[in-house]
Amino acid sequence: MGDLVLERVLRPYKVDCRYLVSADLDGDAGARGDFVIPESCYIDDTGHFNSVEFNICYNQLVYYLMARAVRDGTMPDFAMWTLEDYWRKQLPDILIASFESRFKRPINARRFSGEVVIGDVRYRAATRPMLLAPTEVRFWDDDGGAAQGKVLLAIMEPPRA
Repeated sequence: MGDLVLERVLRPYKVDCRYLVSADLDGDAGARGDFVIPESCYIDDTGHFNSVEFNICYNQLVYYLMARAVRDGTMPDFAMWTLEDYWRKQLPDILIASFESRFKRPINARRFSGEVVIGDVRYRAATRPMLLAPTEVRFWDDDGGAAQGKVLLAIMEPPRA
């Protein structure tokens, strides 16, 4: 039996955009995954991992981390959520508020790894209640390819006690 959480996280993606092939938790607020991009879903082959693929891979890994945190109860900020709450919110209510990526050395898109960590989550009751979740992400390959970034997520109208 495969990883049912990963399978469910990837369901909204077109088949040729399902780049995350395996993942697991790395501590309470982190996840690590392995990726394969046999062919870019939007551009002719560049031969390396690029910024659009960075974003897609980040999304898949952070969605996996959040789903597992909800299911396993590893993060207090998601303690009131059910998996059904999460699946309902995954696409429409988890927004990228800011996105920064830096590429140090080209990454071979055919096989690479990544990790994402969620930092201190803050609740904000502005016009609409939201959680602000700072995250850090990095990707690498076996040949020294490396990229990293910081992404701020805004999770709209989260379940609260």
